[in-house]
Amino acid sequence: MAGGLFSMEHPWASAFGILGNIVSFLVFLAPTPTFLRVYRKKSTEGFSSVPYVVALFSCALWIFYALVKTNSSPLLTINAFGCVVESAYILIYLIYAPRTARLRTLASFFLVNVTAFSLIVIVTLMLVAEPQRVKVLGSICLAFSMAVFVAPMSVILVVIRTKSAEFMPFSLSFFLTLSAVAWFFYGLFTKDLYVALPNVGGFFFSFTQMVLYFCYRKPKPAAVLPTTATDSTLSGATTLPVEEVMVMELPLAVPEVTIPVLAELHKLEQQVASPRKAAAAKAF
Repeated sequence: MAGGLFSMEHPWASAFGILGNIVSFLVFLAPTPTFLRVYRKKSTEGFSSVPYVVALFSCALWIFYALVKTNSSPLLTINAFGCVVESAYILIYLIYAPRTARLRTLASFFLVNVTAFSLIVIVTLMLVAEPQRVKVLGSICLAFSMAVFVAPMSVILVVIRTKSAEFMPFSLSFFLTLSAVAWFFYGLFTKDLYVALPNVGGFFFSFTQMVLYFCYRKPKPAAVLPTTATDSTLSGATTLPVEEVMVMELPLAVPEVTIPVLAELHKLEQQVASPRKAAAAKAF
């Protein structure tokens, strides 16, 4: 498959690699409406940029892995597209974010995408023997992906606690499940466990989200939530804390070949960053 996406020598691996590219392409574009709203309102509305910074790091990491392995064209193409998309998201965020958030984003970018990534590249190329590079780099990618899969737990817990799946779109969960299946079989047919194994967790969490959607797709009237973090026009309705609404509202695609659910990684940051918004919401 080194010569292109499809190879007659490995038809099944090629087919699932192409399917993974198509589905991941759609998932990468999932946050587009959010950034169109940011552009129209000229404001980031308190959203965190960290998931996109981490997503860019993930894409770069998988590109490096694909280059070291040398025969992983599907991984290379989709993550190259991911790098372009995530860079565009970060650029838009930097343009419209307030000064404090902009500085925090730049600090995260240089810490993760410049320092950490450069360190991984240098260590892999300078200190690791060539026959072991795929194994070492694959292990790093595997560990990072496994850590990412813990993120959906907070979404699942919020849905169960509120008995409402209003802010957990079924379409996103469906495409995440399909993405996990496609990349799992791509890893299986190419005998690449570093790609296959993380998507077992990806399938479990995304499938669980679909099940919960059908269980709680019709919320009780008392669980009505505002459509945005700043929408407090509804009176008499029981709402979630603003920081939870903001996180659930952000349908973030994980910009790697596994499952895109990185928005929940910085729920704590949202809680710290939005006390004023929470106080304003309670005033109503």
